Amino acid sequence: MADVGFLLEDGFQVMAMATLSVFEFANIEIGRDAYRVTVLSETGGSMRSSLGPKIESTAFSAPPDTLLVVGELVPKSLPPAVARFIAKAGTESRRVAGICTGAYHLAEARLLDGRVATTHWAHAAKLAELYPAVRVEQDRIFVRDGNVWTSAGMSAGIDLALALVEQDHGAAVARSIARRLVVYYRRPGGQSQFSALLDLEPRSDRIQRALIYAKENLKEALSVEDLAGVANLSPRQFSRIFRSETGVSPAKAVERIRIEVAKSMIDDGRHPIEVVARETGFADRDRMRRAFLRTYGQPPQSLRRSIRLIEGSGASSGGDNVSNGRENDSRVGG
Repeated sequence: MADVGFLLEDGFQVMAMATLSVFEFANIEIGRDAYRVTVLSETGGSMRSSLGPKIESTAFSAPPDTLLVVGELVPKSLPPAVARFIAKAGTESRRVAGICTGAYHLAEARLLDGRVATTHWAHAAKLAELYPAVRVEQDRIFVRDGNVWTSAGMSAGIDLALALVEQDHGAAVARSIARRLVVYYRRPGGQSQFSALLDLEPRSDRIQRALIYAKENLKEALSVEDLAGVANLSPRQFSRIFRSETGVSPAKAVERIRIEVAKSMIDDGRHPIEVVARETGFADRDRMRRAFLRTYGQPPQSLRRSIRLIEGSGASSGGDNVSNGRENDSRVGG
């Protein structure tokens, strides 16, 4: 049985508690107590969440097999004893992870010096400013560098926990847990914290329906006529309303969705570039390359090499890294 310690401070972010469900369902799925979870604090007793309700904790002693450090809505400095405990876990625990702004606590304990890390997008720039020795990836769901893991905020802790279980018990178990939790299995670590669908924020159901259709049918041509039909509008009406509600043309919006999904597949590292281009609806890898250059300033191959370099740095730190259009084209976003 692996001991999982869930380290809290008063004011801990209440959403992080959802992470514990991954280990609960891991025990159910495996059919035995594969994980023993203990909520830890410096002194033990009741710890107040960011929402107000409290949870009972046990005073920490020896570092557990896996230590998960939870952050607060507004990061704060740690008591010296807590910082020392986290630093000790960095050398004695098999894994240490910071959930959301828990990355600040790992940085304060000097566990992130020279490492790649992430945190909630709203706090990433400040983390980089306060701890210049940390290589902050501002737009990652989670990152592993050696035995140290960090995740973005809110639901990203679940992605990180699923990756931990996958490391221990394989992809099939983690996939089944995700299914039980009714969450996506599983967002790769390199996936963006942002969503093109959320960023576009259409006001009407018609435009929202067209965007969802586009994401679910990326391999199709997705012409303006196709999308207008989904929205039950004429192509002229559709284009005018679409631009009014999202600020971009249908072609640009679809290209953004194609690029978002393509980058996720590239970061995941399991598909050749040609397959990624085909599955995301780009006519060929050269067209996808031009779209990536417009958006990221570098081609897909360079982004994949960057991920591999991060993985290499993770291995050198003591473990493998598993951070896992042209608007006038008739093929929209292609």
